Amino acid sequence: MIKTFRGLMADGAQDTIVLHTNDGSTGYRIVKFQLMGPNSSTDIEHVLKIYKIKQTTITSSIDFSDQTLLAAAVITDSTGRETLPTPIIIFDKEVFNQDIYITSKADDNAANINYYLELEQVKLDMGESTVATLKDIRNLEYPRPGG
Repeated sequence: MIKTFRGLMADGAQDTIVLHTNDGSTGYRIVKFQLMGPNSSTDIEHVLKIYKIKQTTITSSIDFSDQTLLAAAVITDSTGRETLPTPIIIFDKEVFNQDIYITSKADDNAANINYYLELEQVKLDMGESTVATLKDIRNLEYPRPGG
């Protein structure tokens, strides 16, 4: 089963995607993450990232060694010049069963940015549920610096 989410984010915003359940037996995996500007005539430069834990600081820096990072995307679109494809990296083998957080940070052009997210829902057995939940708890207890 695929669950979808979408939203419009401002610079420095953080959206919460509520996924937790009482027993943790439902897991999720990101299958699609797409970005789009608010219209065809607005310059945009944004970094959107998806995390396992709530972020205390929203930045445009991307650090693949951060074990709480689930996906990252960079979009640069300027009117009047060629637009490059949006690079999007999804760590698709990562299964989680708690809420996730999407952050948005603009560099020079701070227009709002749209996102579309698809999550594959997977049934977790008791062992898988325990592992996923313990990983999320560990990330909350020992967050990375600045996270």
